[in-house]
Amino acid sequence: MTTPLQLQSLVADRWIGAAPKQALRSAINGRVVAHTHDEALDFAEMVAHARGPGLKNLLATHFQDRARVLKALAVFLMERKEQLYAISAHTGATRSDSWIDVEGGIGTLFAYASIGGKDLPSSNVLHEGPPMRLGAENHFIGSHVLVPRRGIALHINAFNFPIWGMLEKFAPSFLAGMPCLVKPASATSYVAVEAVRLMMDSGLLPAGCLQLIVGGTGDLFERLEEPDVVTFTGSADTAMSLRSHPNVLRRSIPFNAEADSLNCAILAPDVTADDPEFELFVKEVAREMTAKAGQKCTAIRRVIVPRKLIGAVGAALKARLAKVTVGDPALEGIRMGALASHAQQADVAEKVALLAEGNMMLLDGNKGFAPKGEGTDQGAFFAPTLLMCPKPLANERVHSVEAFGPVSTLMPYDDFDEGLHLATLGRGSLVGTLATKTPALAAHAVPTFAAWHGRLLVLDREAAMESTGHGSPLPKLKHGGPGRAGGGEELGGLRSVKHFLQRCAVQGSPTMLSAVTGEYQRGGAVTESDIHPFRRHFEDVEVGMSLLTHRRTVSEADIVNFGGLSGDYFYMHFDDVAAKQSAFGQRIAHGYFVLSAAAGLFVSPAPGPVLANYGLENLRFVTPVAIGDTIQARLTAKRKIDRPPRDDQPAQGVIGWDVAVTNQRGELCASYEILTLVAKRNAG
Repeated sequence: MTTPLQLQSLVADRWIGAAPKQALRSAINGRVVAHTHDEALDFAEMVAHARGPGLKNLLATHFQDRARVLKALAVFLMERKEQLYAISAHTGATRSDSWIDVEGGIGTLFAYASIGGKDLPSSNVLHEGPPMRLGAENHFIGSHVLVPRRGIALHINAFNFPIWGMLEKFAPSFLAGMPCLVKPASATSYVAVEAVRLMMDSGLLPAGCLQLIVGGTGDLFERLEEPDVVTFTGSADTAMSLRSHPNVLRRSIPFNAEADSLNCAILAPDVTADDPEFELFVKEVAREMTAKAGQKCTAIRRVIVPRKLIGAVGAALKARLAKVTVGDPALEGIRMGALASHAQQADVAEKVALLAEGNMMLLDGNKGFAPKGEGTDQGAFFAPTLLMCPKPLANERVHSVEAFGPVSTLMPYDDFDEGLHLATLGRGSLVGTLATKTPALAAHAVPTFAAWHGRLLVLDREAAMESTGHGSPLPKLKHGGPGRAGGGEELGGLRSVKHFLQRCAVQGSPTMLSAVTGEYQRGGAVTESDIHPFRRHFEDVEVGMSLLTHRRTVSEADIVNFGGLSGDYFYMHFDDVAAKQSAFGQRIAHGYFVLSAAAGLFVSPAPGPVLANYGLENLRFVTPVAIGDTIQARLTAKRKIDRPPRDDQPAQGVIGWDVAVTNQRGELCASYEILTLVAKRNAG
């Protein structure tokens, strides 16, 4: 790239910015890559556009619609990923580093598309059950619903992952129906701008749902209101400053922070230098020091090992780090690139100087350091650096000062509990790793670890065969941590979507709550179907549509035959003497016989729209069924989930059916929900 990019902000679906302001330099050779723009942004217009067209357009869709958009957007970006890799190279990242950012970010879109498609309804009301009976006769019940907050999401991102950091916040907030204002860190904003341009070029996003801020936030915080949400990734100090903004406090605006923390890795005392766990531990530490040149909020900063192994671990780490080739990632064989900016390079050097006071420098690669590649002497490179703190209980600095680069500090412990205590001195971390081969040690460590860490990797030879590693947040698990780590949660599957929804308790009759939640609530009004519900296509089934089956009297022969078929000869079904001495006072039918008999009562056997029964949930056996009892089942459509079309399958949706099995006295014997795949009318 010879001509520097002129970056622009996206304001009310217009790109704004023609006059250059701040020069952004390549981390590899110091050449100017881009300029931020000098034009001031009209934050009043941005907020109005998000609250107006943005919110209106998003609420005109539902969870399932937005999940489909996320999937299509992920496909679109994946087809154009090389454009993102090309511009990401200026940040100093190697191809594997950029993979985390580019394809990791796109993969997060895929993950949330899947979460939305499987777990969310075709509406904007998410029922968070189960309902609770509030009256003796079940005429008054209560439950919780989650709905779009009808506000905007302000996402403030860090410099280290300009794509993944943006998309991990955008995906769940978009799925929740919130228009997004995205503010990337200036140092690598050129990468975020390119990603947003591609997202807008896709034509998939509703107008007003995404806007981009290059530069400062001006008076934006003063314009936030109660339904809004702020998310932040960056330093703990900045998080504290933004969290304490008077308008954020006054309006109780949710603020989710994911801050840099002094994450640790502990080598348990059961591991010897000859164990596979020892090598795995050293490899994990070295990888976390050098991936993205250590510029990861999850990177290992403190390496806690038994004192007897301090020399062996130090020597093994030095040997592995000494083999890391540093330089221009465009060159073959380069394993570590540069820090993201020259300002970051200066900051890391300053923090290393602080950490070095009173500690030993085991590996100071910056002495005589010459990264490979033309012009790299003008780049923002920093060599892997390893320190050792001989008295970590007496040195506060190693637990509070973070060098955000390829830097870690080795520290010994004398007993395991002391090692666990050292882990807590970071005052809250995003993630920790424990390398051990003994399950009892893991069980002992987790309660202490979990109180101070957002995530814990227990690393042993078995987990290593599939482990994604210490520093890899996954969409299905929370990303965040207590204390210094910010106290927030990102990712976590459906949990993170709920951060952008508003929870409300709803009380009323089962009929009213059925209407509110879009799910049939037991005891509510039903619609007796004139034809068997299983003979109806997906579009023709309505929530509350019901079938009351014929009856069946259970005989001793039923119990004997089911025992022979299943091999279940439990005494309660076959030993008359023992059964009479039990709490039931008589022989009873197998619970799974009752389940099977109920299926025989409500299943329509001929071919039809029901394609498969693929699940059973919340099964409870309530009242035992004795010989001579007569059972009956009520099958009611409880909820519907519209599945996105797939080329390899007929058009279909999922219907959850509430099943209540009662006896001749009207007592509930079994209660559960079955899930069926049901074809649509236009299924080929």
